[in-house]
Amino acid sequence: MKIACWSGPRNVSTALMRSWSSRIDTFVYDEPFYAYYLKEKKLKHPMYKEIIDYYPNTYDEIVSNITGKIPQSRSIWYQKHMAHHLINFKKIEWIKNFNNCFLIRNPKDVINSYIRKNKLNHIDELGYIQQYRMIEYLKKINKNFIVIDAEILLKNPKKILNKWCKNLEIRFDSNMLKWDRKYYSYDGIWAQHWYDSVIKTNTFQTYKQTNKTKIEEKHLMIYSESLKYYNEMHRLAIE
Repeated sequence: MKIACWSGPRNVSTALMRSWSSRIDTFVYDEPFYAYYLKEKKLKHPMYKEIIDYYPNTYDEIVSNITGKIPQSRSIWYQKHMAHHLINFKKIEWIKNFNNCFLIRNPKDVINSYIRKNKLNHIDELGYIQQYRMIEYLKKINKNFIVIDAEILLKNPKKILNKWCKNLEIRFDSNMLKWDRKYYSYDGIWAQHWYDSVIKTNTFQTYKQTNKTKIEEKHLMIYSESLKYYNEMHRLAIE
């Protein structure tokens, strides 16, 4: 079984990857399209040269890798994907062979977290449009998928993970609710820059209400457009 979890940035995607890695039957992969995304967009993120040189950075090679045999003789392959790393939507038919999950978060929370470490220029950087387009594709071909809202997940991780496992027709493993505080061998080499918070955790963090935080005026158009896509997907989220 192959699982593709499509998230936007500044979500709980790394914690969710930790969760799945706690299962003995699961192999996890961290953001396989990141090097490709940096190369194609000519972005100078921290460690961009090292990332592009270290990982496969062409679309076809990456797709060939992630659609191949599950590594280490595991029965489940969990892949953490950033939705905005997908650039060419003319070649996404391979996702129909995956169990797709869309991890969403309120754009107010995403934007205010994102701008602490990045300059926000365009809605494409947040993944909402890409997630929505993939969902529309999967609907069109009548392929099952699941939507998880980060707020709902953090309020009751055990309940949501149970429902997700039931949807996949696999057993829930209580080990998914805890992990060790450390870097992991499967972390991308960028972990030293981006994972400074998650390595201090050993479980899902308690949800904290942040809706009172205001959006800066220069980001209001991006927020408004993101909210439209978020609301459409939120209606599909499991509870």
